Amino acid sequence: MVKLDQGADGIVTLALLPPDQAGDERAYLDALDMIGRLDKRYALLTLFGGGGKLSPAGEREQALWYKATRSHMNRHCRGIAMVRPGATAETAAVFQRLWSFPVSVAADEAAGRIALLAHLGETS
Repeated sequence: MVKLDQGADGIVTLALLPPDQAGDERAYLDALDMIGRLDKRYALLTLFGGGGKLSPAGEREQALWYKATRSHMNRHCRGIAMVRPGATAETAAVFQRLWSFPVSVAADEAAGRIALLAHLGETS
């Protein structure tokens, strides 16, 4: 199941959670596209349940998205908090290489929201 929510608090939540459903890959990639076009200040909370993996074509599309949206996201995104089974500081470090804003791993959704609200409160 894929869900994209733009909260009034400035936190955009992208959830990819079980149960896996037909069309999840396309819905996830479409959600990335929408995030990459946001033209406002926001922080991104990602909730991944450890389910489905992308196909090779989906992996390529995601990699191209990272490259195509890097400068736009660096202008608008204030931080990413990832909630995902098995994620570590090393996981965050891999993603941190993609962007200039903070990338962190959170134990749960509430902790991720607290971290992101702090980033949204910073001026830059």
